Amino acid sequence: MTAPVSRRPRSDGERSRQAILATAARLASTHGIERLSIGDLATEVGMSKSGLYAHFGSKEELQLATIDAAEEIFNRVVIAAADSAEPGLPAVVALSDAFIDHLRDRVFPGGCFFACASAEVHAKPGPVKERIAEFDDRWRGRLERELTAARASGDLAADEDIAALVFDVDALLYYAHGAFSFRGDPAVLETARRAVRRRIGWTGA
Repeated sequence: MTAPVSRRPRSDGERSRQAILATAARLASTHGIERLSIGDLATEVGMSKSGLYAHFGSKEELQLATIDAAEEIFNRVVIAAADSAEPGLPAVVALSDAFIDHLRDRVFPGGCFFACASAEVHAKPGPVKERIAEFDDRWRGRLERELTAARASGDLAADEDIAALVFDVDALLYYAHGAFSFRGDPAVLETARRAVRRRIGWTGA
């Protein structure tokens, strides 16, 4: 008897799922990850609830998939910007500029998806908080690696406190998210660019 051939997921089905999740990420950045539901998302994308249940079996599964999709978008528009930059301070500047640009371009209507989500679920233990915390660890870890490389190359002082510097750069970027989301003034973002450069002692272009 011939063994059954395992089927690969249909490409149109995967494209549909990714489009749904991109919509979910945008929706969650304004409505909240906790308020994200299959019913609301079905209305937003013009599908039936049963159609969405074919992709996501529960609200939590939808939330976790939305976080993963948001990270894929974030990686594409922010993290990838540093891939072509020299390690160290040039990469930190590339990351911070790309973060600010993604706020300016309203990639997520509510600002930074992860800033919004972390503020929302910080006091709610569970898989959703854990998934967002994993992203936060990767983001801060990337900043830490680049700043450590800058110290090793002599672009930062040998006694520079890398943990404090990561904290300060991260804080400046997340404040830019909050201030721009509230005020809608692009000058806030330019102030943030300059502030990051001053904090790391960047004198390049």
